[in-house]
Amino acid sequence: MRQNGTWTRRRLLRGGWAAALWMLSPGAFAENRSLAAGPIELKLAPAPAPATAALGYEGACPGPLLRTHVGEKLTLSFRNSLVEPTSLAFPGLRGPRAELAFGGLEAGATREIALTPAEPGFQIYGALIGPDPHQQFTRGLYGPLIVDEPAPPEIDVEAIALISDWRLDVRAALENLGDPALAQGPGRIGALVTANGAPAPFQLSGPPGGRVRLRLGNCATARVLYLSIEGVRPLIVAVDGQPSAPFEPLHNLLPVGTGARFELIFDLPREPGALIRFYMRPDDTRSQVHDEELLVFTTSGAPAKERPAIAALPDNPRLPPEIALETAHRVEWALGGGGAAPLTINGVSSPLKPAFTVPRGAPVTLAFVNKTAFVQTMRLTGHVARLLHPLDDGWDPYWRDIFIVPPGKTVHAAFVADNPGLWPLESASPERRNAGLLGTFQVG
Repeated sequence: MRQNGTWTRRRLLRGGWAAALWMLSPGAFAENRSLAAGPIELKLAPAPAPATAALGYEGACPGPLLRTHVGEKLTLSFRNSLVEPTSLAFPGLRGPRAELAFGGLEAGATREIALTPAEPGFQIYGALIGPDPHQQFTRGLYGPLIVDEPAPPEIDVEAIALISDWRLDVRAALENLGDPALAQGPGRIGALVTANGAPAPFQLSGPPGGRVRLRLGNCATARVLYLSIEGVRPLIVAVDGQPSAPFEPLHNLLPVGTGARFELIFDLPREPGALIRFYMRPDDTRSQVHDEELLVFTTSGAPAKERPAIAALPDNPRLPPEIALETAHRVEWALGGGGAAPLTINGVSSPLKPAFTVPRGAPVTLAFVNKTAFVQTMRLTGHVARLLHPLDDGWDPYWRDIFIVPPGKTVHAAFVADNPGLWPLESASPERRNAGLLGTFQVG
Protein backbone atom coordinates (compact mmCIF):
# COMPACT_ATOMS: atom_id res chain seq x y z
CA MET A 1 0.00 0.00 0.00
CA ARG A 2 1.59 3.22 -1.10
CA GLN A 3 1.79 5.91 1.54
CA ASN A 4 4.01 8.64 0.12
CA GLY A 5 3.87 10.65 -3.05
CA THR A 6 0.77 11.95 -4.77
CA TRP A 7 -1.99 9.68 -6.01
CA THR A 8 -3.74 11.04 -9.07
CA ARG A 9 -7.43 11.74 -8.78
CA ARG A 10 -8.31 9.08 -11.34
CA ARG A 11 -6.14 6.45 -9.67
CA LEU A 12 -7.73 7.15 -6.31
CA LEU A 13 -11.09 6.52 -7.88
CA ARG A 14 -10.60 3.64 -10.28
CA GLY A 15 -7.27 1.97 -9.55
CA GLY A 16 -8.63 -0.57 -7.10
CA TRP A 17 -7.76 1.79 -4.25
CA ALA A 18 -11.37 2.15 -3.15
CA ALA A 19 -11.53 -1.51 -2.15
CA ALA A 20 -8.68 -1.08 0.36
CA LEU A 21 -8.53 1.05 3.44
CA TRP A 22 -8.11 4.62 2.24
CA MET A 23 -4.78 6.15 3.20
CA LEU A 24 -4.38 9.35 1.26
CA SER A 25 -1.42 11.61 0.86
CA PRO A 26 -2.18 14.95 2.53
CA GLY A 27 -4.12 17.03 0.05
CA ALA A 28 -5.00 14.06 -2.16
CA PHE A 29 -8.34 14.57 -3.87
CA ALA A 30 -10.68 12.07 -5.48
CA GLU A 31 -13.16 12.95 -8.17
CA ASN A 32 -16.02 10.89 -9.45
CA ARG A 33 -18.23 11.43 -12.43
CA SER A 34 -19.86 7.99 -12.61
CA LEU A 35 -21.30 5.73 -9.94
CA ALA A 36 -22.71 2.36 -10.98
CA ALA A 37 -24.49 0.04 -8.53
CA GLY A 38 -24.04 -3.62 -9.42
CA PRO A 39 -23.28 -7.16 -8.23
CA ILE A 40 -19.78 -7.92 -6.93
CA GLU A 41 -17.94 -10.72 -5.16
CA LEU A 42 -16.13 -10.23 -1.85
CA LYS A 43 -13.52 -12.57 -0.41
CA LEU A 44 -14.73 -12.56 3.19
CA ALA A 45 -14.18 -16.13 4.38
CA PRO A 46 -10.77 -17.86 4.28
CA ALA A 47 -9.99 -20.49 1.65
CA PRO A 48 -11.34 -22.85 0.55
CA ALA A 49 -14.62 -21.00 1.06
CA PRO A 50 -15.92 -19.33 -2.12
CA ALA A 51 -16.34 -15.59 -2.57
CA THR A 52 -19.49 -13.98 -1.20
CA ALA A 53 -22.06 -12.58 -3.63
CA ALA A 54 -22.62 -8.95 -2.61
CA LEU A 55 -23.36 -5.52 -4.07
CA GLY A 56 -21.12 -2.52 -4.61
CA TYR A 57 -20.49 0.72 -6.44
CA GLU A 58 -17.98 0.78 -9.28
CA GLY A 59 -17.18 -2.87 -8.57
CA ALA A 60 -16.19 -2.38 -4.93
CA CYS A 61 -17.60 -2.41 -1.41
CA PRO A 62 -17.36 0.15 0.02
CA GLY A 63 -17.92 2.25 -3.07
CA PRO A 64 -15.43 4.86 -4.25
CA LEU A 65 -14.55 7.91 -2.24
CA LEU A 66 -16.61 10.90 -3.33
CA ARG A 67 -14.86 14.15 -2.47
CA THR A 68 -15.54 17.82 -3.03
CA HIS A 69 -15.17 21.21 -1.36
CA VAL A 70 -17.75 23.43 0.31
CA GLY A 71 -19.76 25.24 -2.37
CA GLU A 72 -18.30 23.14 -5.19
CA LYS A 73 -20.74 21.17 -7.34
CA LEU A 74 -20.28 17.40 -7.40
CA THR A 75 -21.90 15.83 -10.45
CA LEU A 76 -22.59 12.11 -10.77
CA SER A 77 -23.89 9.88 -13.52
CA PHE A 78 -25.65 7.27 -11.38
CA ARG A 79 -26.38 3.97 -13.14
CA ASN A 80 -28.38 1.03 -11.85
CA SER A 81 -26.66 -2.15 -13.07
CA LEU A 82 -28.73 -4.33 -10.75
CA VAL A 83 -31.74 -6.48 -11.72
CA GLU A 84 -33.97 -4.55 -9.28
CA PRO A 85 -34.74 -0.89 -8.53
CA THR A 86 -32.29 0.99 -6.33
CA SER A 87 -31.86 4.32 -4.55
CA LEU A 88 -29.07 6.68 -3.62
CA ALA A 89 -29.09 9.02 -0.65
CA PHE A 90 -26.77 11.33 1.28
CA PRO A 91 -28.58 11.47 4.64
CA GLY A 92 -25.83 13.28 6.56
CA LEU A 93 -25.77 16.30 4.26
CA ARG A 94 -27.93 19.33 5.06
CA GLY A 95 -29.58 20.99 2.10
CA PRO A 96 -32.68 20.74 -0.10
CA ARG A 97 -34.36 17.35 0.20
CA ALA A 98 -34.49 17.01 -3.59
CA GLU A 99 -30.66 17.11 -3.73
CA LEU A 100 -30.07 14.51 -1.04
CA ALA A 101 -32.27 11.51 -1.90
CA PHE A 102 -33.00 9.76 -5.20
CA GLY A 103 -35.28 6.73 -5.19
CA GLY A 104 -36.95 4.40 -7.63
CA LEU A 105 -34.19 4.10 -10.25
CA GLU A 106 -35.19 1.12 -12.35
CA ALA A 107 -32.79 -1.62 -13.43
CA GLY A 108 -30.61 -0.45 -16.32
CA ALA A 109 -31.53 3.22 -15.90
CA THR A 110 -29.15 6.17 -15.42
CA ARG A 111 -29.81 9.43 -13.60
CA GLU A 112 -27.72 12.60 -13.51
CA ILE A 113 -27.20 13.88 -9.98
CA ALA A 114 -25.70 17.19 -8.83
CA LEU A 115 -24.81 18.14 -5.26
CA THR A 116 -23.44 21.42 -3.96
CA PRO A 117 -22.69 20.89 -0.25
CA ALA A 118 -22.87 24.04 1.85
CA GLU A 119 -21.02 22.56 4.84
CA PRO A 120 -17.85 20.48 5.26
CA GLY A 121 -17.99 17.04 6.80
CA PHE A 122 -17.56 13.28 6.54
CA GLN A 123 -20.67 11.38 5.41
CA ILE A 124 -21.83 7.97 4.20
CA TYR A 125 -23.78 7.60 0.97
CA GLY A 126 -25.70 4.57 -0.21
CA ALA A 127 -29.03 2.78 -0.62
CA LEU A 128 -30.43 4.60 2.39
CA ILE A 129 -33.95 5.73 1.45
CA GLY A 130 -36.83 4.47 3.55
CA PRO A 131 -37.55 0.72 3.53
CA ASP A 132 -34.92 -1.46 1.85
CA PRO A 133 -36.87 -4.53 0.71
CA HIS A 134 -33.93 -5.87 -1.30
CA GLN A 135 -31.47 -5.40 1.61
CA GLN A 136 -29.14 -3.47 -0.68
CA PHE A 137 -27.34 -1.51 2.03
CA THR A 138 -26.82 -4.74 3.99
CA ARG A 139 -25.42 -6.37 0.86
CA GLY A 140 -22.82 -3.62 0.38
CA LEU A 141 -24.29 -0.51 -1.26
CA TYR A 142 -22.51 2.21 0.72
CA GLY A 143 -19.43 4.41 0.45
CA PRO A 144 -17.69 7.50 1.90
CA LEU A 145 -18.18 11.17 1.04
CA ILE A 146 -15.86 13.96 2.21
CA VAL A 147 -16.64 17.64 1.86
CA ASP A 148 -13.38 19.40 2.66
CA GLU A 149 -13.00 22.52 4.78
CA PRO A 150 -11.68 25.61 2.98
CA ALA A 151 -8.40 25.18 4.92
CA PRO A 152 -8.02 21.61 6.25
CA PRO A 153 -5.61 21.04 9.16
CA GLU A 154 -2.04 20.04 8.38
CA ILE A 155 -1.58 16.28 8.84
CA ASP A 156 0.78 13.49 7.80
CA VAL A 157 -1.65 10.58 7.38
CA GLU A 158 -5.29 10.71 6.28
CA ALA A 159 -7.26 7.49 6.65
CA ILE A 160 -10.90 6.43 6.25
CA ALA A 161 -12.40 3.26 7.73
CA LEU A 162 -15.97 2.15 7.05
CA ILE A 163 -16.80 -0.69 9.42
CA SER A 164 -19.40 -3.35 8.73
CA ASP A 165 -20.27 -6.87 9.80
CA TRP A 166 -21.41 -9.84 7.77
CA ARG A 167 -23.61 -12.79 8.67
CA LEU A 168 -22.46 -15.75 6.54
CA ASP A 169 -23.56 -19.35 6.23
CA VAL A 170 -21.19 -22.31 5.82
CA ARG A 171 -20.96 -21.56 2.08
CA ALA A 172 -19.88 -17.94 2.75
CA ALA A 173 -23.24 -16.67 1.44
CA LEU A 174 -25.14 -13.87 3.17
CA GLU A 175 -27.79 -15.40 5.41
CA ASN A 176 -30.91 -14.20 7.26
CA LEU A 177 -31.48 -11.32 4.86
CA GLY A 178 -34.85 -9.78 5.69
CA ASP A 179 -35.47 -12.09 8.66
CA PRO A 180 -38.21 -10.28 10.67
CA ALA A 181 -37.28 -12.14 13.84
CA LEU A 182 -33.85 -10.48 13.77
CA ALA A 183 -35.17 -7.06 12.77
CA GLN A 184 -37.75 -7.11 15.58
CA GLY A 185 -35.19 -8.57 17.99
CA PRO A 186 -31.46 -8.01 18.44
CA GLY A 187 -30.85 -7.04 14.82
CA ARG A 188 -28.85 -8.75 12.12
CA ILE A 189 -25.40 -8.79 13.74
CA GLY A 190 -22.73 -10.73 11.85
CA ALA A 191 -19.75 -12.52 13.37
CA LEU A 192 -17.36 -11.27 10.67
CA VAL A 193 -16.32 -7.62 11.07
CA THR A 194 -14.66 -5.80 8.18
CA ALA A 195 -12.91 -2.49 7.63
CA ASN A 196 -13.59 -1.31 4.07
CA GLY A 197 -14.61 -4.76 2.91
CA ALA A 198 -11.62 -6.69 4.31
CA PRO A 199 -11.70 -8.76 7.51
CA ALA A 200 -10.40 -6.97 10.62
CA PRO A 201 -7.88 -6.15 11.93
CA PHE A 202 -6.65 -3.72 9.31
CA GLN A 203 -3.00 -2.71 9.35
CA LEU A 204 -1.91 0.88 8.74
CA SER A 205 1.36 2.71 9.15
CA GLY A 206 2.65 6.24 9.52
CA PRO A 207 5.86 8.08 10.30
CA PRO A 208 7.03 8.28 13.93
CA GLY A 209 5.45 11.37 15.44
CA GLY A 210 3.12 11.73 12.44
CA ARG A 211 -0.24 13.43 12.80
CA VAL A 212 -3.18 11.24 11.76
CA ARG A 213 -6.69 12.25 10.77
CA LEU A 214 -8.87 9.15 10.96
CA ARG A 215 -12.48 9.14 9.79
CA LEU A 216 -14.54 6.25 11.17
CA GLY A 217 -18.01 5.29 9.95
CA ASN A 218 -20.27 2.46 11.13
CA CYS A 219 -22.02 0.73 8.22
CA ALA A 220 -23.17 -2.31 10.21
CA THR A 221 -26.95 -2.55 10.28
CA ALA A 222 -27.45 -3.32 13.99
CA ARG A 223 -24.06 -3.49 15.73
CA VAL A 224 -23.08 -0.61 17.99
CA LEU A 225 -19.29 -0.40 17.93
CA TYR A 226 -17.75 0.16 21.35
CA LEU A 227 -14.17 1.12 20.56
CA SER A 228 -11.23 1.56 22.91
CA ILE A 229 -7.83 2.84 21.85
CA GLU A 230 -4.48 1.68 23.18
CA GLY A 231 -1.15 3.46 22.66
CA VAL A 232 -2.38 6.99 21.94
CA ARG A 233 -4.83 9.54 23.34
CA PRO A 234 -6.88 10.67 20.34
CA LEU A 235 -9.00 13.79 20.17
CA ILE A 236 -12.46 13.69 18.59
CA VAL A 237 -12.73 16.75 16.35
CA ALA A 238 -16.02 16.05 14.54
CA VAL A 239 -19.15 13.96 15.14
CA ASP A 240 -21.68 12.97 12.47
CA GLY A 241 -20.16 15.40 9.98
CA GLN A 242 -20.12 18.44 12.26
CA PRO A 243 -17.00 19.95 13.92
CA SER A 244 -16.76 19.96 17.70
CA ALA A 245 -14.41 21.31 20.32
CA PRO A 246 -11.67 18.61 20.54
CA PHE A 247 -12.32 16.14 23.36
CA GLU A 248 -11.04 12.74 24.47
CA PRO A 249 -13.41 9.74 24.48
CA LEU A 250 -14.93 9.40 27.93
CA HIS A 251 -13.35 6.47 29.82
CA ASN A 252 -11.41 5.72 26.61
CA LEU A 253 -14.61 4.32 25.09
CA LEU A 254 -16.08 5.47 21.78
CA PRO A 255 -19.67 4.24 21.12
CA VAL A 256 -20.36 4.36 17.36
CA GLY A 257 -23.97 3.59 16.44
CA THR A 258 -25.16 2.42 13.04
CA GLY A 259 -24.67 5.28 10.58
CA ALA A 260 -22.53 7.37 12.97
CA ARG A 261 -19.32 9.08 11.86
CA PHE A 262 -16.41 10.19 14.03
CA GLU A 263 -13.28 12.10 13.05
CA LEU A 264 -10.22 11.71 15.24
CA ILE A 265 -6.86 13.45 15.15
CA PHE A 266 -3.88 12.11 17.06
CA ASP A 267 -0.09 12.09 16.98
CA LEU A 268 1.69 8.76 16.59
CA PRO A 269 4.46 7.90 19.07
CA ARG A 270 7.89 9.16 18.05
CA GLU A 271 9.62 5.78 18.35
CA PRO A 272 9.73 3.42 15.33
CA GLY A 273 7.76 0.20 15.62
CA ALA A 274 5.21 1.59 18.07
CA LEU A 275 1.71 0.07 17.93
CA ILE A 276 -1.63 1.85 18.26
CA ARG A 277 -4.59 -0.49 18.51
CA PHE A 278 -8.31 0.17 18.12
CA TYR A 279 -10.21 -2.60 19.90
CA MET A 280 -13.87 -3.55 19.78
CA ARG A 281 -15.34 -4.17 23.22
CA PRO A 282 -18.38 -6.40 23.62
CA ASP A 283 -20.47 -3.69 25.33
CA ASP A 284 -20.39 -0.21 26.83
CA THR A 285 -19.01 -1.20 30.22
CA ARG A 286 -15.64 0.02 31.41
CA SER A 287 -14.25 -3.48 31.61
CA GLN A 288 -10.91 -4.01 29.95
CA VAL A 289 -12.10 -7.15 28.17
CA HIS A 290 -11.37 -6.78 24.45
CA ASP A 291 -13.49 -8.48 21.84
CA GLU A 292 -11.06 -8.17 18.93
CA GLU A 293 -8.73 -5.76 17.17
CA LEU A 294 -10.25 -3.51 14.54
CA LEU A 295 -7.41 -1.22 13.39
CA VAL A 296 -3.68 -1.32 14.09
CA PHE A 297 -1.30 1.56 13.34
CA THR A 298 2.47 0.96 13.24
CA THR A 299 5.15 3.67 13.10
CA SER A 300 7.88 3.28 10.49
CA GLY A 301 10.17 5.33 8.26
CA ALA A 302 11.58 8.80 8.78
CA PRO A 303 10.10 10.75 11.69
CA ALA A 304 7.61 13.51 11.00
CA LYS A 305 8.28 17.11 11.89
CA GLU A 306 7.13 18.52 15.20
CA ARG A 307 3.69 20.12 15.11
CA PRO A 308 1.79 22.48 17.42
CA ALA A 309 -1.03 21.21 19.62
CA ILE A 310 -4.07 19.84 17.83
CA ALA A 311 -6.54 22.66 17.14
CA ALA A 312 -10.28 22.60 16.65
CA LEU A 313 -11.80 22.52 13.20
CA PRO A 314 -13.61 25.75 12.27
CA ASP A 315 -17.10 26.04 13.73
CA ASN A 316 -20.05 25.68 11.38
CA PRO A 317 -21.53 29.22 11.24
CA ARG A 318 -24.79 27.83 9.82
CA LEU A 319 -25.62 26.22 13.18
CA PRO A 320 -27.13 28.26 16.03
CA PRO A 321 -24.97 28.94 19.11
CA GLU A 322 -28.01 28.41 21.35
CA ILE A 323 -31.34 26.56 21.17
CA ALA A 324 -34.33 28.17 22.90
CA LEU A 325 -35.47 25.10 24.82
CA GLU A 326 -38.08 27.06 26.74
CA THR A 327 -40.05 27.73 23.53
CA ALA A 328 -39.33 24.41 21.83
CA HIS A 329 -41.95 22.22 20.17
CA ARG A 330 -41.82 19.03 22.29
CA VAL A 331 -42.09 15.65 20.57
CA GLU A 332 -42.08 12.13 22.00
CA TRP A 333 -40.86 9.42 19.65
CA ALA A 334 -41.82 6.18 21.42
CA LEU A 335 -40.23 3.05 19.92
CA GLY A 336 -42.33 -0.02 20.63
CA GLY A 337 -43.09 -3.53 19.48
CA GLY A 338 -40.51 -6.20 18.85
CA GLY A 339 -40.49 -9.93 19.37
CA ALA A 340 -43.40 -11.31 17.35
CA ALA A 341 -44.86 -7.83 16.77
CA PRO A 342 -43.87 -5.20 14.18
CA LEU A 343 -41.82 -2.31 15.46
CA THR A 344 -43.80 0.89 15.99
CA ILE A 345 -43.39 4.63 16.43
CA ASN A 346 -45.93 6.04 18.87
CA GLY A 347 -47.95 2.86 18.47
CA VAL A 348 -48.00 2.84 14.65
CA SER A 349 -45.81 0.74 12.35
CA SER A 350 -44.36 2.94 9.57
CA PRO A 351 -46.83 5.83 10.06
CA LEU A 352 -47.90 7.32 6.74
CA LYS A 353 -48.50 10.90 7.86
CA PRO A 354 -45.87 13.25 9.30
CA ALA A 355 -45.81 12.88 13.08
CA PHE A 356 -45.44 16.63 13.56
CA THR A 357 -45.20 19.84 11.58
CA VAL A 358 -43.25 22.90 12.71
CA PRO A 359 -42.56 26.26 11.07
CA ARG A 360 -39.14 26.90 9.65
CA GLY A 361 -36.75 28.12 12.35
CA ALA A 362 -38.69 26.60 15.26
CA PRO A 363 -36.75 24.86 18.04
CA VAL A 364 -37.71 21.21 18.65
CA THR A 365 -36.92 18.85 21.51
CA LEU A 366 -37.14 15.13 20.83
CA ALA A 367 -37.63 12.41 23.44
CA PHE A 368 -36.62 9.02 22.02
CA VAL A 369 -38.35 6.53 24.34
CA ASN A 370 -37.15 2.97 23.76
CA LYS A 371 -39.87 0.55 24.89
CA THR A 372 -38.30 -2.36 23.00
CA ALA A 373 -35.99 -4.95 24.55
CA PHE A 374 -32.99 -4.00 22.41
CA VAL A 375 -30.77 -1.00 21.74
CA GLN A 376 -32.09 1.17 18.89
CA THR A 377 -30.12 3.62 16.74
CA MET A 378 -32.18 6.48 15.30
CA ARG A 379 -31.34 8.92 12.47
CA LEU A 380 -32.45 12.55 12.16
CA THR A 381 -32.22 13.71 8.52
CA GLY A 382 -31.80 17.19 7.09
CA HIS A 383 -30.81 18.52 10.51
CA VAL A 384 -28.39 17.96 13.38
CA ALA A 385 -29.21 18.10 17.08
CA ARG A 386 -27.64 18.59 20.47
CA LEU A 387 -27.82 15.63 22.84
CA LEU A 388 -29.42 16.95 26.03
CA HIS A 389 -28.14 16.03 29.47
CA PRO A 390 -30.39 13.64 31.42
CA LEU A 391 -30.92 16.21 34.22
CA ASP A 392 -31.86 19.00 31.78
CA ASP A 393 -28.82 21.00 32.85
CA GLY A 394 -27.36 21.55 29.40
CA TRP A 395 -26.28 19.73 26.24
CA ASP A 396 -23.23 17.94 24.92
CA PRO A 397 -20.71 20.18 23.12
CA TYR A 398 -21.22 18.60 19.70
CA TRP A 399 -23.97 18.06 17.12
CA ARG A 400 -25.40 14.69 16.11
CA ASP A 401 -27.77 13.11 13.62
CA ILE A 402 -27.41 9.55 14.99
CA PHE A 403 -28.74 8.65 18.46
CA ILE A 404 -28.13 5.45 20.44
CA VAL A 405 -31.16 4.65 22.62
CA PRO A 406 -30.61 1.80 25.11
CA PRO A 407 -33.54 -0.52 25.90
CA GLY A 408 -35.88 0.89 28.51
CA LYS A 409 -34.23 4.31 28.37
CA THR A 410 -35.12 7.77 27.07
CA VAL A 411 -32.69 10.00 25.16
CA HIS A 412 -33.43 13.71 24.66
CA ALA A 413 -32.13 15.88 21.83
CA ALA A 414 -32.84 19.39 20.57
CA PHE A 415 -32.50 21.00 17.14
CA VAL A 416 -33.64 24.01 15.14
CA ALA A 417 -35.92 23.05 12.25
CA ASP A 418 -34.19 25.31 9.72
CA ASN A 419 -34.40 23.05 6.65
CA PRO A 420 -37.84 23.12 4.95
CA GLY A 421 -39.33 19.92 3.57
CA LEU A 422 -40.59 16.47 4.54
CA TRP A 423 -37.84 14.67 6.47
CA PRO A 424 -37.45 11.08 7.73
CA LEU A 425 -36.90 10.45 11.43
CA GLU A 426 -36.15 6.75 11.39
CA SER A 427 -34.04 3.82 12.43
CA ALA A 428 -30.55 3.88 10.96
CA SER A 429 -30.92 0.12 10.40
CA PRO A 430 -32.55 -0.84 7.06
CA GLU A 431 -33.99 -4.04 8.60
CA ARG A 432 -35.62 -2.08 11.40
CA ARG A 433 -36.98 0.51 8.98
CA ASN A 434 -38.53 -2.39 7.07
CA ALA A 435 -39.96 -3.65 10.37
CA GLY A 436 -41.72 -0.36 11.16
CA LEU A 437 -39.28 2.20 12.59
CA LEU A 438 -39.80 4.71 9.80
CA GLY A 439 -41.50 8.07 10.45
CA THR A 440 -41.41 11.59 9.06
CA PHE A 441 -41.83 15.22 10.10
CA GLN A 442 -42.60 18.36 8.13
CA VAL A 443 -40.75 21.69 8.33
CA GLY A 444 -42.37 24.80 6.84
